[in-house]
Amino acid sequence: MWRAALVLSQLLALCVLVWAQEEDVMTPQDCSLDCIQQGRAGCEYCRITRADVRRALGFKSIRGFGSCVPWPCFELLGREDPQICQHYVHAPNDVEVEYVQEPNPTSDTIVVSWKPSHYGIAFLRGFQVFLQALGGSSVACQLFLFHRNLSLPVSHSQTVYKSDPFPGISLGSQYAVSVMALPVPEKWEKFTHSKIFSTRSCAEKNGLEQCKKDWYPKHIEVLQEGPAINVTFNLAPPHLGIHSYFSVCYAKGLKTYTDITPANSSKNKTHHSYQLNDLQEGTNYTCEIAANEMDAVRKTFDVQVMHVQKEDTSPSASVSWALLLPLCLAVLAILGVTVAALITRTTTPQMKKDNMTADILKVDQESEAQMEVMALPGNRRTPPRLLICYSSNDGPAHVKAVMQLAAFIQRHMATQVCLDLWDSLSVCEEGPMAWHCRQIRHSDFILVMCSAGLNQRSTTPPPLPQKEEEEEGEEEEADEGQGFVPNNTFSSDAAVQLIGEEVGRAKTSGQDLSKYMAAIFDYSEETDIPTELRLVSHYRLPADLPLLFSHLHGVALHRPGAYLKIELLSGEAFAKSPASAALQWAIYEAGMAMRENNK
Repeated sequence: MWRAALVLSQLLALCVLVWAQEEDVMTPQDCSLDCIQQGRAGCEYCRITRADVRRALGFKSIRGFGSCVPWPCFELLGREDPQICQHYVHAPNDVEVEYVQEPNPTSDTIVVSWKPSHYGIAFLRGFQVFLQALGGSSVACQLFLFHRNLSLPVSHSQTVYKSDPFPGISLGSQYAVSVMALPVPEKWEKFTHSKIFSTRSCAEKNGLEQCKKDWYPKHIEVLQEGPAINVTFNLAPPHLGIHSYFSVCYAKGLKTYTDITPANSSKNKTHHSYQLNDLQEGTNYTCEIAANEMDAVRKTFDVQVMHVQKEDTSPSASVSWALLLPLCLAVLAILGVTVAALITRTTTPQMKKDNMTADILKVDQESEAQMEVMALPGNRRTPPRLLICYSSNDGPAHVKAVMQLAAFIQRHMATQVCLDLWDSLSVCEEGPMAWHCRQIRHSDFILVMCSAGLNQRSTTPPPLPQKEEEEEGEEEEADEGQGFVPNNTFSSDAAVQLIGEEVGRAKTSGQDLSKYMAAIFDYSEETDIPTELRLVSHYRLPADLPLLFSHLHGVALHRPGAYLKIELLSGEAFAKSPASAALQWAIYEAGMAMRENNK
C-alpha cells in the first residue's frame, strides 16, 4: 500500500515540475550592451534600444525598424568571437499574439509570445520580432539578445518568451508578425516563424454603441398598410453624430434607393419610420439599411409586397363604359381606312428606300468583313511579369487606387503583377530593399506610378546634421514606444532611384528601354514624373489602358485592315465592368483626397 502511495506522490511531484516548467515566462530586461558582450550575470534576456545600436555601431538605425539591424548577432556580439554567431538555430515555435488593455479606443496594443526550438538551443543568442501591416507600409521591429556566455538546455524549449508591447495597432486590420531566431545562418530557410492575424474591430473592443463606422440598426420592423410599405428602425446614439441614413432594395435586377433623414424636431429620439416607394406588388425584395457614412455596416432585411385588390362597382362606372364603347369602335374604323390609303400611296417610294437601305447594310457588312480580330502572339508561354512601384506619401486613397489598378491588370490584361502590398511576408523576411532589388531583376516590365508625393523626394533637401544631444534625445523618444511609422524610404524612393539609375545606364549604352514605364492617374500632372523617367514611355490611366496592354504584350493596336479588340479595356464594356468601376471609383476618391490635402 505504501509503495503505491510513494509512486503516486512521485508522479504528482513530476507533474508539478513539468507544469512549472511549462508556465515559465521570460519578459525583456533592461541591461547594458557591455553586460551582454562581456557575458555577466543578470543579462539573460535583454532588450536592445536604438541608443545601444548607435553607441555600438556608430550610426543610428532606421527609425521605422526600431533597434533592429541586419545580422544583429555578428554586429553586436560576434566581432571579437565570430564563431558564436555561426551555429545552426531552428525557427521558434508556438508564436501567439495577445492583446493588452489600453484606454485609447481607436487602437490596440499587442504582445507577441513564442517558444524556442530545441534544435540548436544551446547556441541561441536572441530573437528579433518584426511586425508589418498587410496592405500598408507601417512597420515596427524589436531586438532581444542573451549574453554571450549563456547556453540554454533542451528543457528550456518550454519557456515562453515575450516581446515588449507594440502600441498603435489599427483596429479591424490584418498584420504579419515574424519571430526570427538568432544567429541567422547564411544558408537556411527555417530561421523565422511568421504568422498572420487580424486585430479586433471597434465593436469587439468598445461595444457597438461606441463605434460610428461599425454601428448598424439592430431592430427593424416592416408593416404593409394597403399599398404603403412602412419600415421602422432604431436610431444611432446621439453621441455618434449620425444624422442621416439610406436604404437600398433589390429585386429582378432592379435597385430602389431611399434617403432617410430623421427630423431634429421629432419627439422620438430612439426610433424612426420611413416609407418604401416604387415597389412592385407580389414581389419579394432584399433590402439593406445603414448609416450614411463611409464604409458603414449594412443591416439586411426582407420585404414581401402583397397584392392589393382594387374593385370599383359603382353605377356611374358601368354607365360610362356603356357610352364610350361604341364611340371607340367608330374611331378605330375611321383610323383603319385612313392608314390603308396612306400605305397604298407610299408603296413605291418605300420599296425604293428599302432597297437603298439594304445596299447600305450590305456595304457595311462587307467593310466589317474586311476587319479581323488580332490574336496575342503565341510564343510567350507565361504571362509577362510586371512590377508596380509607387509612393505612399500621397495617402491611403492613392495606395488604394494603385491596388485596384494592379488587380485590374492582373485579372483583365493577361499579366502577372508584383506588388509589395500583396507579398508582405516576403517583404518582412527579405527586407523591402532586397525584395525590390530581386523583383526589378526578375520582372519583364516595371511600371512606376508617379504622383506629387513621389516627385517630392527629388526636391526635398536632406535634413541637416544635428548635435549629439539632440540625436540621443530623439533615440530615447523613439525607444519609449514601438509604434508603427511609415516605411516609405525603402518601398518607394529607393526603388525609384534604382530604376532611374538602370534607365540612365541603359540609355547611355544604347540598350532597349521598353522594360521601364511611367504612368500617372487622372488627378496627377505630367510634371509629377521624375526627370530620370522622362526617357521611358509614360501613360495616363485609365484612358491609356489599351496602350499599356499593347506595350506589355508587344502587339500593335491598329494595322491596315485589322484592329486589336481588347475586352473590358475600352468602350461600353469597360464602362459596365465591375472591375473597371472599382478602379475608376478608387481614382476618383484619390483625386478628391488629393484636392482636399492641397487646400
